Amino acid sequence: MSSFFTSSRRTLLAGAAGLGASLMMASAARAASGPSLPRGFEERYADVNGTRLRYVIGGQGSPVVLLHGYTQTGHMWLPLLPGLAQHHTVIVPDLRGAGGSSKPASGYDKKTLAVDIHALTTFLGHERVRIVGHDIGLMVAYAFAAQFPQATERLVLMDAFLPGVGDWKQVWLLRDLWHFHFTGETALALVKGRERTYFEHFWNDFAADPKRSVPEADRKFYAKAYAQPGGMQAGFEYFKSFERDAQDFAGFAATPLTMPVLVLTGEKASGNGLIEQAKLVASNVQGQVVPGSGHWLMEEAPQVVIPALTTFLDAP
Repeated sequence: MSSFFTSSRRTLLAGAAGLGASLMMASAARAASGPSLPRGFEERYADVNGTRLRYVIGGQGSPVVLLHGYTQTGHMWLPLLPGLAQHHTVIVPDLRGAGGSSKPASGYDKKTLAVDIHALTTFLGHERVRIVGHDIGLMVAYAFAAQFPQATERLVLMDAFLPGVGDWKQVWLLRDLWHFHFTGETALALVKGRERTYFEHFWNDFAADPKRSVPEADRKFYAKAYAQPGGMQAGFEYFKSFERDAQDFAGFAATPLTMPVLVLTGEKASGNGLIEQAKLVASNVQGQVVPGSGHWLMEEAPQVVIPALTTFLDAP
C-alpha cells in the first residue's frame, strides 16, 4: 500500500425570491451539464434519501451505474456512454455535494452516499445493477455492494483505496496526500476563488504525465462546478468522513462480497494496493494494473480502460 500515489506529487417578495431561486437552479444545472450529452441521453433530477441528485440517463438494457470521484462529476464518464448504451441503461449521478446535485451540510460518509444511489436506482425501478466507481466513487460503490449485495450484479473499483481495510492507514497518512487532512474554515478560505489552483495538485501530481491527465476544457468545467456555493465544503467532507468510513468498511469486510469484482488501477498510482484490498473484502476478484497510467484512468488510458470496462460489464 505504501506505493499508493507514488507519482505524487464538487406575495411580490415571495414571487421575486422564487424567481431568483429558479434562476440560480437553472444556472447550477447549466454549470453541471457542460458539453452536450451523447445522443439518447438526458439530464434529470430526483429527490431521494433527503437530497436532490442530478443524473444523466440513456440507453437500454441491464442497468449500469457510474460514480465519479473527487475534483470531478459525472461528466468524467462521457467517453464511455455511447458504447455502454448499446447494451445497458446507463445511469450517471453527480454524488451528493458535487456538480448539479444538492450540497447539504451532512451525509458525506460513503455508507450514506451509497444509500443515496440505491434510493435513486430503486426510484428508477431497477432491482439489480452493475456499479462502477472511481476514486471517492469506488468507496461509494463498495458501500453500495456491501449494504445491498442482492441489488449488485457486478462491481468495478477504479484507483484509490478502501478505508478500514487492511493496512489502509499507510495511504491515509502519506505525506504527499496532505489534502485528506486539509479541511475546515481556514482551508475553505484559502481555496475560495482558487479552486482551480487547488485542483491542479490532484490533476497534475497524481498523473503519470500531467500533459496526458484531465484535459484543459474539463479542468475549467470542474473548477467552476466545485466553486458553486457549498461545493468545496462538500468535497472536504468526503475526506473528513474517512475515519467513520473505516469503521463502516471494517464491519462490511466481515461478510465478503460474492459478486464478480473488477479492480482497475494505474501503474503509477495505486498499483497492486487496491487489488490486494479488494481480495480482503470479496471472493471473486480480477485485477488489472494499467501500464504507464496514473490515477486518472479514464483520461490517461482510455484505450485500455474503456474496453476493459465494457467487456466486464457486458458479461452475462
